[in-house]
Amino acid sequence: MQATRRLTAQSSTPTEHDGLIYGLRPPRQAGFRPGDHPRILGGIAVVVFLIAWQIYGASINPIFLSTPTAVAGAFVDLVRSGELPAAILKSLQGLAIGFGLAVVAGITLGVLMGRYRTINAIFEPFVTLLYATPIVALIPLIMLWFGLNLQAKVVIIFESCFFPIVINTQAGVRNVSRSMVDVGRAYGASERQVMTKVVLPSAVPFVMAGIRLAVGRGVVGMVVAEFFTTLSGLGSMIIVYQNSFATAKLFVPVITIAIMGLALTGLARFLEQRMAPWKESERAD
Repeated sequence: MQATRRLTAQSSTPTEHDGLIYGLRPPRQAGFRPGDHPRILGGIAVVVFLIAWQIYGASINPIFLSTPTAVAGAFVDLVRSGELPAAILKSLQGLAIGFGLAVVAGITLGVLMGRYRTINAIFEPFVTLLYATPIVALIPLIMLWFGLNLQAKVVIIFESCFFPIVINTQAGVRNVSRSMVDVGRAYGASERQVMTKVVLPSAVPFVMAGIRLAVGRGVVGMVVAEFFTTLSGLGSMIIVYQNSFATAKLFVPVITIAIMGLALTGLARFLEQRMAPWKESERAD
């Protein structure tokens, strides 16, 4: 009886491992905790940064650095003239085409490389080599082959986005548990059913991580392409206002590109949460 009571007491006592107690959440402390209000802290940080920028920017030559108020005025002027909306549409056009093609081709090749050893042996050297090659080194060849129009811009964006998606998708397919595949086959699932019902759903978090990485690289590729090839869109605005020393207007496309990258990354994050909600429930607080 005493042994039974000791076992019961031990089973009801939380276990410790590396200083953590499983089964218990740390008690919340009373009062204000900064970590519980990330949006407030972020807002305060932005306000402090803008005030410091305004004070410092007003004290030096406007050719070298503008102020937030001057940038806001330039933003209004560029929107009213229609120059900024037109540039955004041109930039998004190439980004959408190149990124969309990279998603389709990257997921397809990544799944095949992760699932079949023969295909992986054929394509892995090329993927590794081209992923390690800076896109800037390939721009002269791309300009020679595709000219200076939209086609060259799409190729540069595609190359920037393609390889993170391939590599992450391949890793996700290889990470699928063999026991899950064996269970599917034990129930008579075909290879196609194993791929669509077991492998692809398990690889979704890896695929979405690759897409989030590709978004940032795609925005960079878009700007680089507009610098060297098409000379249109937001990249063209940066070159034009740099050459004319219009620093306030120069900040407008730069900030717009940053906001664009932030919004697209947030959209990819939202899609990841919708497509793989179980991962959020498994995430440690």
